[in-house]
Amino acid sequence: MLDAVSANEHQQANEELVYDPNRLLDALIQQLRLKNDAALSRALEVAPPVISKIRHRRLPVGASMLIRMHEVSGLTIRDLRYLMGDRRQKFRVSDSQGKPTE
Repeated sequence: MLDAVSANEHQQANEELVYDPNRLLDALIQQLRLKNDAALSRALEVAPPVISKIRHRRLPVGASMLIRMHEVSGLTIRDLRYLMGDRRQKFRVSDSQGKPTE
């Protein structure tokens, strides 16, 4: 019985580490006491298809979206990233990004 409990806890911990934008969107809906994705899109002032594309993983949650979610919800960027499963401590920018093309 003890092994089954620890296995279940291990599975839950692994599920939290997986990238899942749905968990982030659902948490925002709950935090803001909204009814659905359409209400969330109105609160974030984005078009409803943007939320749908994020949910279906056709569009990543970008920096500007995270900032808007932070402004509307009051949750920290770190908390928002944690909710969606992003555990990176640092973001690295490649040398080629931001340089003009020759």
